[in-house]
Amino acid sequence: MRNSVVTRRIRLGALAAILVLGAALVTACGGDSDGRTTVSIGVGGSIFDTQLHVADANGYFRAAGLNVKFVTLTASIGAAALESDSVQFYNDSPTDFLTAVGRKIPEVGVSMNAVGNPIGLIVGKKFAQVHGLTERTPPATVAKALIGSTGGASSATTKGQAGIFMRAYGVQPSSAHYVMLPSPAADKAALNNNQIDWFVTSEPIPLAVQASGDGVVVATPETVPAWSIPKTGYGQVVVARQSYVQSHPDIVRKFVGAVEQATKYMHAHENESLGVAKTILTGVPDAVLLRSLRQVDWPERNTMNDSGWKTTMAFLNAEGALPKGTKITHSNWTNEYLPQ
Repeated sequence: MRNSVVTRRIRLGALAAILVLGAALVTACGGDSDGRTTVSIGVGGSIFDTQLHVADANGYFRAAGLNVKFVTLTASIGAAALESDSVQFYNDSPTDFLTAVGRKIPEVGVSMNAVGNPIGLIVGKKFAQVHGLTERTPPATVAKALIGSTGGASSATTKGQAGIFMRAYGVQPSSAHYVMLPSPAADKAALNNNQIDWFVTSEPIPLAVQASGDGVVVATPETVPAWSIPKTGYGQVVVARQSYVQSHPDIVRKFVGAVEQATKYMHAHENESLGVAKTILTGVPDAVLLRSLRQVDWPERNTMNDSGWKTTMAFLNAEGALPKGTKITHSNWTNEYLPQ
């Protein structure tokens, strides 16, 4: 009964969030007095948002004739916000994007803007002490320690990635218990209150929790081959509604062009990118942000291809988080709007 009540509250909260977004952003995608067009983009509050803020800070959006509003979304409401036109673009994870594709939601990926899987598995201090876990503990030992534990998950993506880690070392994901929580911030709060033993989420949250002394990061892409860049494929995709792309091709072209400028800049300007990351992820130590940024390959070209999607699909199928029978075709992604 308690779980059903929590589920209803989360659904009601998501609906309320969508309504608020819709009310707040009714002017999005309209002409401004400065001659630019305003568009809204959904972001998730992780290191993956940095390239978009670099595009804003460096003036790439403005030079393209765009003003951008950033709207923080959770994975549970991202697709709905896009479909309701509360945001015109969504910086989405491949898992959530392909889940929408599998459910026949008319979305299209218009730019791949990051490669990799910057995540961490962090355990609470008490759990680490009981099991003798440190940052240097072998991943196989960590996986076995999770048997019978309680993990937090704020999305199908993070729960699936925890499962990939456990299976890589011979541990069944079902051997752990899971508490579904509405956001990574809720994961963090539950860990601090000893309601869960561990959680997996995108950086910089795990490393920041460790830096504050509230937990220990015991698995990262640097130590777990199954989470490494060669195994994961695409890390983040700019997504839009198919109808929006068809009716606003010029805006889509300007937007993805500016984003590609930003990822190319980040590829060669680590310190400057760190400076931007510090302005959007305030209070996070520089060392944490830098390590998080280095877990991602920021491409010079944001093009997608069949090989990249094949790798991504293999990784996501291993997560077990996609609707049964999900496939991606050229109707679901395009390089048409990227600079030639």
